[in-house]
Amino acid sequence: MKHLFVRYKVKADRAAESEACINAVFAKLQHLAPRDVHHDSFKLEDGVSFVPIASFSGPDGHNPLPELSAFKAFTQDIASRCEEPPVAMAADAVGSHRVFE
Repeated sequence: MKHLFVRYKVKADRAAESEACINAVFAKLQHLAPRDVHHDSFKLEDGVSFVPIASFSGPDGHNPLPELSAFKAFTQDIASRCEEPPVAMAADAVGSHRVFE
């Protein structure tokens, strides 16, 4: 299983727009219900920093998110919404307890 962590900070006046884009991605995931994708997105207490976490359990660990139309729309103009651009990092699990249930 591959794990991906991303962090970014949006401009305060674009936070609601970014959250709406995130919700559109999750609506698409709910509709498609891919069994090999586990995805959560968190808004930090400052209200403008976001940390999405995704795991991909397909046989090749392929990340299908960039192929979703809603994800393409989300990332299309993300640079204009961000105060700090997305930084993605792959990670290996050291321990886990029911995070993606």
